[in-house]
Amino acid sequence: MTAPHILVVDDETDIRELVKEILEDEHYSVTSAADGATARRAYQERRPDLILLDVWMPDIDGITLLKEWQTSAQSDNNPMPPVVIMSGHGTVETAVEATRLGAYDFLEKPLSMAKLLITLRHALDDQNLRREASAQRRQLQPLSQPLGKSEGMSRLRDQAVQAAGSDATLLLSGESGAGKRLLAQFIHSRSSRRSGPFIEVGMATLSGADGAARLFGEERSGQPMVAGLLEQANGGTLFLHEVWSMESPLQTQLAQALDVGHFRRSGGIATVKLNLRIIASSSRPLATEVQQGRFNARLFYQLSVVPITVPPLRDHRDDLLELLAYYVDYFVEREGLTYRSFSVAAQNRLRHHNWPGNVREFINLVHRFLTLGESGIVESAEVEQALGATHLPTASEQVLELDFDLPLRQARELFEKAYFEYQLQVTDGNVSQVAKRSGIERTHLYRKMKSLGINPKEDLN
Repeated sequence: MTAPHILVVDDETDIRELVKEILEDEHYSVTSAADGATARRAYQERRPDLILLDVWMPDIDGITLLKEWQTSAQSDNNPMPPVVIMSGHGTVETAVEATRLGAYDFLEKPLSMAKLLITLRHALDDQNLRREASAQRRQLQPLSQPLGKSEGMSRLRDQAVQAAGSDATLLLSGESGAGKRLLAQFIHSRSSRRSGPFIEVGMATLSGADGAARLFGEERSGQPMVAGLLEQANGGTLFLHEVWSMESPLQTQLAQALDVGHFRRSGGIATVKLNLRIIASSSRPLATEVQQGRFNARLFYQLSVVPITVPPLRDHRDDLLELLAYYVDYFVEREGLTYRSFSVAAQNRLRHHNWPGNVREFINLVHRFLTLGESGIVESAEVEQALGATHLPTASEQVLELDFDLPLRQARELFEKAYFEYQLQVTDGNVSQVAKRSGIERTHLYRKMKSLGINPKEDLN
């Protein structure tokens, strides 16, 4: 995966070079600009994934550039990358103007590098979620309902249609990749809130005070600075993906907000009324998480007003041929790929696969067959080869592959590499979660992975 590209615009050489060096150490790709004119050219030559923008510069001020890029993005119908404003002469008025124009956040100088890195990570996470949600909407648009004629899928559809008729909070349980996001979107599309937004957030991306600000919004000096996810979903649905990973303090805050029906933005005084429907998902049994003290019992009961279980693909294999026909046609029509049929033996091999990655694994596999295949028919040998290539070794398998005749230092490095690669796999690449699981401070963890040749931005995707 290509490293996120960041454009740093600041007329102070020391700040510009320091920020560039730190970001490159964090595996970002960085272009720097000392003035507005250079920033314009850099933006045109390579569209960044994020912009760090100083307000006061000798030729063009940052607010003017922000307005230009916002206007250009709107005319091109192409979302502007997130912009984080920096200023050593920050005022509330400047910050309010910047956020009104679409800036993601406002940082005052002297910069706190820890705060900067957290803000960038959150901004990029939000951007990725919006892209994924947009891609999912495009992909799922043709589906009027979850596919499958099996008893399990018929029952799931009936439950979803019934749930869509109310505003009750839903808890979707099921294995990763089973289709919980698809089901949440389907329920939203059939609900009275279907004309409102569908906002999704991966709960593992919300951490500390910054996580609270992202969820509840932020105020400074009585002025709203950032609209939180609860406000962004106003009139629609907020989908809390993998809610089990939510940090304990945030669980308590959300439970309180759901209890009283309103909340306060971080740093704020005025209350904001809740006007949304919450759908939560979890690939871990939340009742067990409550019993083991890792999840707030009050929040669990609030979220599980209507519990729905999404079955894994192996439990409704009879639907596989219908799924296969649909997604072959989908990729042929939407991406112009060459149609390929599947032999009876290939279909049988697919039906007997255990599908640990569920529907997500299945869709990706069909896409690969149509993208890379040469013949007009997919045979069982091609399926066998593809299924073998997708196997992720367990931690035990990785350790057993080590050569125990190696010197201790070399063997330890190989073990550590296998250990951290495994941790990155099970946390879906969330470095903060890896740091917690391994008991290592996040900055030290980055250095350790770098010394082992692990790039979390690439190795995990």
